[in-house]
Amino acid sequence: MAPRANWKGFLRLSLVTCPVALYPATSESEKVSFNQLNRKTGHRIKYAKVDADTGEEVDNEDIVKGYKVDTDTFIEVTKEELENVALESTRTIEIDEFVDRSEIDPRYLIRPYYLRPDGKVGHDAFAVIRETIREMNKVAIGRVVLTNREHVIALEPLDKGLMGTLLRYPYEVRSADEYFDDIQDVKVTKDMLDLAKHIVNQKAGHFEPDKFEDQYETALIDLINAKRAGKPIRAKERPRGENVVDLMDALRKSIGRDATGPTEAPKKPAKKPRKATAGQKEMLMPITGKKTAKEGAAKKPAAKPQRKSA
Repeated sequence: MAPRANWKGFLRLSLVTCPVALYPATSESEKVSFNQLNRKTGHRIKYAKVDADTGEEVDNEDIVKGYKVDTDTFIEVTKEELENVALESTRTIEIDEFVDRSEIDPRYLIRPYYLRPDGKVGHDAFAVIRETIREMNKVAIGRVVLTNREHVIALEPLDKGLMGTLLRYPYEVRSADEYFDDIQDVKVTKDMLDLAKHIVNQKAGHFEPDKFEDQYETALIDLINAKRAGKPIRAKERPRGENVVDLMDALRKSIGRDATGPTEAPKKPAKKPRKATAGQKEMLMPITGKKTAKEGAAKKPAAKPQRKSA
C-alpha cells in the first residue's frame, strides 16, 4: 500500500504551475517499539486527558489550543482561526530563489520528502521545473505549510522526481560560540597530523548505506527473543575508555591495529553478512513491517501469538 501524501497542492515557478503531492522520504515505523505496562497486572497503561484543576477527564471535542500569557492566563485559539491564517503556501509551493547546494548550512536541514506530480496532468510542467533545476545545478527554495506551520523547503532533482528538504529558521539554530568558546587552541604538529591522515587512508571507503546495521535494534531483537524463549539475561560488559597519556604512541598503535586487524580472536564464528531488508530483522514474534509483493505472496501471515505477562 502506497503511503499517504502529507500535503497536496501546486508547485509554481513564475507562471509555470503543476499539481504536486508531498510524501515522507523516511520512516521509523519498522523499528522495535514498546508499550508501557502495569508491572502488577501486565495490562497496558492508558493516558487520559484531565482538567488540571478539577481532575475530570475532558472529551476531545472540548479541547482547544491556548497560548500561555502568564501562570493562569491563556489566550484561546480555535482550529478555525488557525485555518484562516492567510498563507499562500498553504496550497502552493512558490519557488522564491535558487541557491548553490554548498551554501546551505547542514544545521538548517530537518527532514527529506519526495515531491511528485499529483494525478495525470501537469507532468510536462513538473518536468520543465525539475530539469531546469538540474541543468542549472541549483537548489530551489520555496515555502510550504505542514501541520499548520509554514516551513522553508529546499527542492532538488532526484531521479524522475524532486526531493524536498525542510529547513529550519535562523531562530531555531543555536550559535556554536557558547559551546566552542572554551575549547583550547592546540597546535597540532605535522607528525601527529601525518599519522592521523594515515589512519584515515586505512579506513577510507565509499558511502554505502546498505552496509549500515542498527546494532542497538539488533540487540533489542536478541533481548526480546531471549526473554520469549525463557533464556537467562546476562548483562554485557561495557567498554571502558582509557586516558591517552602519549598521543603519538596512541596514533602509532592505532596504525598497527588497523593494519593487522583485531589482535583478539573472536569468541563466536563470524556470521556471513546479509543484505539489508526493507522491513524488520528476524524475530520469533511477528512484527508488522514493510514487505515486498514477492515476500507477501511467498509466505502466509503467521498467526499472532498471545501475549504472556512476564
